[in-house]
Amino acid sequence: MRELVMRALDTARARGAGYADVRVVGRKSESITVRNRNVEALTADETMGFGVRVLVDGYWGFAGSNRMTLEEADQAAAEAVRIAKASARAGGPRADLGPPEVHQDAYRTAFAKDPFAVSLDDKIALLIVVNEQMMKVKSIVMAESNLYYQRENKTFASTEGSYIEQELIETGCGIEATAVGDGEVQKRSYPNSVGRHQGTEGWEFVERYDLPGNALRVAEEAAALLTAKPCPSGVTTIILDGSQLALQVHESCGHAIELDRVLGTEAAYAGTSFLTVDKLGVLQYGSGVVNLTADATIPGGLGTFGYDDEGVPAQSTPIVREGVFLGYLMSRETAAMLGMRSNGTMRAADWNHIPLIRMTNVNLEPGSWRLEDLIADTDDGLYMETNRSWSIDDRRLNFQFGTELAREIKNGKLGDLVKNATYTGITPQFWGSCDAVCNRDHWVVWGTPNCGKGQPEQVAHTGHGAAPARFRNIQVGLVR
Repeated sequence: MRELVMRALDTARARGAGYADVRVVGRKSESITVRNRNVEALTADETMGFGVRVLVDGYWGFAGSNRMTLEEADQAAAEAVRIAKASARAGGPRADLGPPEVHQDAYRTAFAKDPFAVSLDDKIALLIVVNEQMMKVKSIVMAESNLYYQRENKTFASTEGSYIEQELIETGCGIEATAVGDGEVQKRSYPNSVGRHQGTEGWEFVERYDLPGNALRVAEEAAALLTAKPCPSGVTTIILDGSQLALQVHESCGHAIELDRVLGTEAAYAGTSFLTVDKLGVLQYGSGVVNLTADATIPGGLGTFGYDDEGVPAQSTPIVREGVFLGYLMSRETAAMLGMRSNGTMRAADWNHIPLIRMTNVNLEPGSWRLEDLIADTDDGLYMETNRSWSIDDRRLNFQFGTELAREIKNGKLGDLVKNATYTGITPQFWGSCDAVCNRDHWVVWGTPNCGKGQPEQVAHTGHGAAPARFRNIQVGLVR
């Protein structure tokens, strides 16, 4: 491996590159889906290749290959240099990476049980048991459960002298119950919506979430939603559970703080951002209880790693402190534009893609409330759980979210079930209305394994730590 990597760097330098880096990525993944007691899908994928990224007179070039030979290393490096020289003819600003990043290290995800060591029979048996539990409820027409796990080995080297090896393990699981009755369709998911929850952990992740122990409850909740009250329309207090808040952070903060969007060099899938550089350090993004951090060092987070794909160490960066906007997600190039250093957020979906600024674990830091005390302190409102739908404009300002389930809060107690709950807001006003966040006992780093960005699209795995939080004077129930 080292010989191929060094060969590519030497060839890039010899062809005229002032800077070059090489990433070798090998990934193995497996996925199992069981639907209504039948194995619906079983996939096992493996990929391996390398990508060479070069700067020639300040202009980028990139090429890659899945043929792991020295000759191919020469060809890919030479092709990357040719592309950089062609890019130079198009003109535009020259890239500046700022100070060198030189690291020689190895990093490995800490895990207890290798998910690949658990037998396929045991995994399928687990998912079938979960399906059977959900299908005990009469109105459930579809019970689905799935597992996903992957091992990724990455080697990064640069002409600045870095050589970094990483092994990253991920494990994910999820269940869904769909109920039908009287012209109504309702769904409940666990532990999270959009298929599954996922983290950089081993098989212990699946064991901790106890899918069989939660399957019947999830199915009963889906069935109960069929006859639940519709969401009222009006302005009220809402308490969002941690999983819904995780997506709220992802969409209204995480994408908005990507500095390439702010600078207008990236807009695919999530648009640009209202958090322009004149707002850095002065904008009141939220209330005084809102503290947000981008932290790639949290054990188990889906956005946790040792080094990003520019060889910058994982780190924790303040984004919002006591409501004031303080920081971006940055690459070496975009950080240099602001006279700063990268905070290590460049990641590529695979060996054959260039890295982009991607979220790590963008977290709402825990507050001091116990959830039961927060509900008891709320006279009237809604407690909303688990994302069902989302929509946000291309500057990350105006949004609407729907949740799978809500419950009335009356005189400090949870009341009747509410279906088709929605809420809407404008990002700074919404976060400015937050007056309470629950404590670390309720705080979970939720995994988002399907974050799309770029053209062509790249899918990234991101994390968001969140605990339930309360928001005042929120419009709910505009769309049912």
